[in-house]
Amino acid sequence: MTKKIEFFFDFISPYSYLAHKKIIKLNQRNNFIYKPILLGGLHNLGGITAPAFNERKMKNMKNDCMMIAEKNEIPFIWNEKFPINSLYLMRGFLVIEDKKKDHYIDACFNAYWKNNVDISKLENLKIILDLCEIKSDLFEKSINDQKIKDELKELTSDAFNKDIFGAPTFVINKKLFWGQDRLDYALDELNN
Repeated sequence: MTKKIEFFFDFISPYSYLAHKKIIKLNQRNNFIYKPILLGGLHNLGGITAPAFNERKMKNMKNDCMMIAEKNEIPFIWNEKFPINSLYLMRGFLVIEDKKKDHYIDACFNAYWKNNVDISKLENLKIILDLCEIKSDLFEKSINDQKIKDELKELTSDAFNKDIFGAPTFVINKKLFWGQDRLDYALDELNN
């Protein structure tokens, strides 16, 4: 079996978006297993105050993301509705068919971090689902299923138990690489 890098992400993380775009630019998508987590839940488990709730960190994070995006030629707009509750979006990743997951990831990330769309609004989410050819009524029913709720909690708890404290985080060979700027290190580990 081929080794793959686990990519722990949340759509509300601008750094997850930037890492995702770098993965695509490097043509490395097939070397990753995308693992959805609820970043707010992870922060709660670790007793971490998110940068979004610290004015000084937030200012730096905006500037940092713009600098990274520009250097890597990644289209990026700081979303005016940051942060949003990504609970339904992350559960959504778990309920859709595997063959539609890549399209869903791209559509959610692009809407939020490229097109400045408030993807927490149902009418905007329905547009994304239509683009991905996902039936919105089935999606809405499925994301409220207790099994799916528990699965996202379990993935988030699993991340916490692996000492993950933020997104994106890459894990391969039981080694943890935190941050979009550690993508190359994770790829090096994959190729060792």
